[in-house]
Amino acid sequence: MLTALPTAAAPAPVTDSIGSPTLWVATIAGVAALFVVDFLITRRPHDPSMREAVGWSALYIAIPVVFGGWLWWQYGSAQGVEYYTGYLVEKSLSVDNLFVFIILLSAFAVPRELRQRVLLIGVGGALVLRGVFIALGAQMIASFAWTFLLFGAILLATAVKVGRDALSHTDHGIDVDSLRSVRLIRRLHPVTDAYAGTNLTVRRDGRHGGRALTPLAVVAIAILGTDVVFAIDSVPAVYGITGDPYLVFATNAFALLGLRALYFLLEGALAKLVHLGHGLSLILAFIGAKLVLHWAHGVWPGVPEIPTLLSLAVIVGILAVVTLTSLAANRRERSSGQASPEPQPDAGAEPSRPRSG
Repeated sequence: MLTALPTAAAPAPVTDSIGSPTLWVATIAGVAALFVVDFLITRRPHDPSMREAVGWSALYIAIPVVFGGWLWWQYGSAQGVEYYTGYLVEKSLSVDNLFVFIILLSAFAVPRELRQRVLLIGVGGALVLRGVFIALGAQMIASFAWTFLLFGAILLATAVKVGRDALSHTDHGIDVDSLRSVRLIRRLHPVTDAYAGTNLTVRRDGRHGGRALTPLAVVAIAILGTDVVFAIDSVPAVYGITGDPYLVFATNAFALLGLRALYFLLEGALAKLVHLGHGLSLILAFIGAKLVLHWAHGVWPGVPEIPTLLSLAVIVGILAVVTLTSLAANRRERSSGQASPEPQPDAGAEPSRPRSG
């Protein structure tokens, strides 16, 4: 039964935070320093090699893992488990976010050497938005008991949408001209047709003069718009793991910082995780149910809660299963493709020409 597991791993009240002023300042300073390093890396536009992407991805995974070990040693196993579980949830959601980034960067035809800068702008905006949402969420949880029910409903609704898209194999292609943000920008300000390096604006020639936005600025604004949607999903999700605003911020920040390098590392591999949408739908539904039970437990103490240790096991199990089933599906697809004979052209048909581009 759920109640037989250690209750120490249950979400702590939002007022019980390990985040002392010193720890908050040190963590924010560390996150800012890592962001500045990322900015310096992208000052010279270039398409990173696989070796560079692997190296930076390994660093951005090692830092939060080691930091979690320090939190475990300093504050105990309950906080350590909450941190690692929250980080795993946020990292899983950030990988899903990369799908949207890949689609947007492709739809805007962003040159590969400029994609690091766009991703960095998206990460910076996401960090600011997550900070705002975390502060609002902490205040709501402290003031209104039904906040957990609201967060649970948001996650359950998101889980249904993600699951429906995964089952229907919805094409997530984006028509750039149909985006509201793009239409609004072009209506309010002139936009050039060509990229101009890392410049977001350029001076226009001609009688009207002034400055015009480059396509890089437009895609950056579009990605910042998606950051709002991501924050609405991810912040309630990690609040379902821990009620500590400090741990919520730390897990979000560390999961986001590695996105720039992770994009180039997983750009090709993400297409092979064909069942990731199903897994994320189950994870969001599970955490949503956990939040609803947490709210119900406050109203009716006899209602059991789901401990964080069990949450960690469920999330790891779901991710492992969808990874294995995705690999198996890819193997079956390759086998069926090799087994199917080459289609033979009609005798009188004109030979088909290879498609360009």
